[in-house]
Amino acid sequence: MVYCRFQCGEVTGWGMVEQHEIWEMTSDYYSPTERTGRSFPMNDVRFLAPCQPSKIIAVGLNYKDHITEFGRTEVPAEPVLFLKAPTAVIGMDEAIVLPKRAGRVDFEAELGVVIGKKGRHIPENAAMDYALGFTCVNDVTARELQKKDGQWSRAKSYDTFCPIGPWIAEGLPHDHLRVEAYLNQKAMQLGHTNQMIFSVPKLIAFVSSVMTLLPGDIISTGTPKGVGSLKAGDSIQIFVEGVGALRNPVVEER
Repeated sequence: MVYCRFQCGEVTGWGMVEQHEIWEMTSDYYSPTERTGRSFPMNDVRFLAPCQPSKIIAVGLNYKDHITEFGRTEVPAEPVLFLKAPTAVIGMDEAIVLPKRAGRVDFEAELGVVIGKKGRHIPENAAMDYALGFTCVNDVTARELQKKDGQWSRAKSYDTFCPIGPWIAEGLPHDHLRVEAYLNQKAMQLGHTNQMIFSVPKLIAFVSSVMTLLPGDIISTGTPKGVGSLKAGDSIQIFVEGVGALRNPVVEER
């Protein structure tokens, strides 16, 4: 199944993507739902961010090649977690806004895990039962502020700094997916989830040992090497195999 949130004219709702049609659903994906009987051509809808997370839990330093590209050598013994503000979330084709005086702003292609049901202290061998599916995440980062602050909240949480979408795909092999970024159609990141230090089930278990996971929450699983800076006028596309491509233009703050 492929789930989405969409807008078509005056209709805003939850949908299921099937054969280039968006089938409207009676409710969200976290509770029993069914089709209303209405459908819309895919080309006629605007895809909204596919979920509305209470929190975005992001994982730093989860690819060895990304660690080394920033001059580090030590591999973390356990996942490095940080939070992005839910107000940073935007959807497909919405603009990433470069803040004034923020300095360099980078893109980071990531596989996002969307939580489907409430969980706490989830065992690793049951972790995937709590995942609704996967989406594309761009962990946009004000790199100079990240270094300046020593902690990452401000650098990661500006409005528009968490594009997600275009939808949620279920049933994918989490350990066998390409994760890529294309800046102005040029390949910049060509990673693979089999390169992760900590797997998706391990991340779900670890995060849930710290905080309760709620339906719609996102775990952003880290980025491979090749991150780069954004400037106004750019177009950045994040691709996750089996999900598709998330595209966002880049503009300056007015």
